[in-house]
Amino acid sequence: MTLRLFDTDTRTLREFIPLVPGRASVYLCGATVQGQPHIGHVRSGVAFDVLRRWLLAHDYDVRFIRNVTDIDDKILNKAAEAGRPWWEWAATHERAFDKAYETLGVLAPSAEPRATGHITQMVELMERLIQRGHAYAADGDVYFDVLSWPNYGELSGHKLDDVHQGETPTRGKRDSRDFTLWKAAKPGEPSWPSPWGPGRPGWHLECSAMAEFYLGPEFDIHCGGMDLIFPHHENEIAQSKAAGDGFARYWLHNGWVTMGGEKMSKSLGNVLSVPNVLTRVRPVELRFYLGSAHYRSMLEYSDKALDDAVASYQRIEAFVTRVLDRSGEVPIGKWTDAFAAAIDDDLAVPKALAEIHHVVHEGNRALESGAVETAVELAGQVRAMLAILGVDPLDEQWYTPADNSAAIDALDVLVGTELERRANARAEKNWAEADAARDRLIAAGIEVTDTPQGPEWSLGASSGKAN
Repeated sequence: MTLRLFDTDTRTLREFIPLVPGRASVYLCGATVQGQPHIGHVRSGVAFDVLRRWLLAHDYDVRFIRNVTDIDDKILNKAAEAGRPWWEWAATHERAFDKAYETLGVLAPSAEPRATGHITQMVELMERLIQRGHAYAADGDVYFDVLSWPNYGELSGHKLDDVHQGETPTRGKRDSRDFTLWKAAKPGEPSWPSPWGPGRPGWHLECSAMAEFYLGPEFDIHCGGMDLIFPHHENEIAQSKAAGDGFARYWLHNGWVTMGGEKMSKSLGNVLSVPNVLTRVRPVELRFYLGSAHYRSMLEYSDKALDDAVASYQRIEAFVTRVLDRSGEVPIGKWTDAFAAAIDDDLAVPKALAEIHHVVHEGNRALESGAVETAVELAGQVRAMLAILGVDPLDEQWYTPADNSAAIDALDVLVGTELERRANARAEKNWAEADAARDRLIAAGIEVTDTPQGPEWSLGASSGKAN
């Protein structure tokens, strides 16, 4: 594998060379669990699940961390509006996100840390920053001194004069561009003890502390949505490197799901919740849609775009199931070189899908010509490629054998009639008619076994095959 990834930090396509050979450490910024997940929220989970599956398929030992932000201004405000405890509000929506990821076939992370479970690590990180001259305490708050870090803006390209943290102005800040690491306790809000007084962590601090705790001071890949580049990821880099950590070696960012050209968000009122969309399409079809565009591109949502993706997937699925019906089994095979080249090229899923459709076309031609063995081999390749994308139609998460009970009941009546005709012919010593009845059953793929209790039938190994 020669995997090349677009690194946001250097703005170049870089070959992936892990920090430790054979291992890959990945941190994905997870959900701020303030409400129900919409399809824009879970796109990053689907996009970087493909990266993880590709690494696993090449025998990497992958440590994949996806955090949960369970303490935040938005969570506190929404919980208060609903008249519910903040911790209960966060836990409820954390479960909703977990269910959405699981429903869409996103592999569970190696660990899913909550911010509230790592206050100790956050306090230690702030102490290091203060000791190194990059943070300061004021009135129970702690701030990062942006001017103390000369590389500030390296990820986002922001110039210092253009920096706006989007925080409420406070008297304790030395410079408006400084960002908050620790918020002093306010009446009625949750708080934890610290050397600077009770309070709670700032958003940016949380991810730096959790990434270091689970992946070490330097790790391979940091992932997240493009909307996190500034200020969240910019501030993560600054505080982690200022504390002496190497932090992430590659930065990957996925595009948004948009509607009418605008980012899908609750504030715009154009939310499509995962449960609502799943009333229109199957989970595997929604996953296919969310993963069908290049992860760095914007995905403009429309009902037609979703329907087109569903139709595309169903064509691929139909080929695999046709081969299964004809052959009885489709062992998973190996992806093609063209597919591997596409995924190695910065996870170029559209190119990979073009290769899948090409193999499906060849497979359908093989079926039409009666070359079933060739079709089985090609279907096995398709399965291998779809498995990397997380949408193999024969995977146990997606595959549900058809309920053939009604057909079997109808077949039992027809076979019973033929067996009765055969029995009557044998009783009359009309061997020609008895043999003819047997031959008709064999031609239909029905095996008959004569027992002391009478004839019994079953579908033969060749049943359903066409030559």
